Amino acid sequence: MRFPGYPFSSAYATINGLRLHYLDEGERSSPPVVMVHGNPTWSFFFRQPVLALRERWRCIVPDHIGMGLSDRPGPAQYGYTLENRIDDLDALLERLGIVSNITLLLHDWGGMIGMGYACRHPQRIKALILMNTAGFHLPPGLHLPWQLQLARGPLGPLLVQGLNAFCRGAVSLCVSRQPLPPDVAHAYLQPYASWSARLAVLRFIQDIPLRPGDPSYAAVSAIDGGISQFQNLPLLLCWGLRDFIFTAEFLNEWRRRFPRAEVQTYADAGHYLLEDAAGEVIPVMQQFLARHTR
Repeated sequence: MRFPGYPFSSAYATINGLRLHYLDEGERSSPPVVMVHGNPTWSFFFRQPVLALRERWRCIVPDHIGMGLSDRPGPAQYGYTLENRIDDLDALLERLGIVSNITLLLHDWGGMIGMGYACRHPQRIKALILMNTAGFHLPPGLHLPWQLQLARGPLGPLLVQGLNAFCRGAVSLCVSRQPLPPDVAHAYLQPYASWSARLAVLRFIQDIPLRPGDPSYAAVSAIDGGISQFQNLPLLLCWGLRDFIFTAEFLNEWRRRFPRAEVQTYADAGHYLLEDAAGEVIPVMQQFLARHTR
């Protein structure tokens, strides 16, 4: 399959009997930048940073199991939980021998997965770049957007798996400057073209923990309590302020916890920041990486 602006060679790692697709671009000896996507995107979301960074950095970009070009196991074969997502990332990086000097570039729920990995291996992390994401429970006073609440309810399977409402809604609602070109929108949707292919999208939504007792609540609590150890690491926050999911309140929470962070905001950009403002965001990332990685 060909996707616009995605001229990469696919690589695969077999983890617990499942094939996980990933990109591995750049010289093997270059400092690694590990890019972790959220829901319902895939490695395609990071195509522009990979093209810009691979001359100086090694870019590792996995597709989560059930997403992108990775395997699509049923619920009996794979537990679609935050802990398993962190396990998969951990196993991939161990397999590739990437165990030091890591910069994490994280978006959406990839922030929770990446920060979960960082909390397991804090000595491996060199720097952090975060875009419209979280590494903590909902900030006080915030509630899950109604779109996600609806998808978590009894109608979730029909809406998310049957009508593909979540993926289709994302390609229209998560950009704000101008609509996605049709071929780019199609590339986001193509991996999720059937009911069964959209199971992971639904399970990601269902796995968002809101109260004690939810399956991933303890994992998020551990991350929430553990990220303070990274206060002295270089941290770049790049934020689209027209994001109705990870709103400015999430950015303010990061800034409260990390007062030394470098911050770049984009007033008219949405949740898919790299679609709205790649030309502005990527040079900022390059400058940050040049200062803080070797």
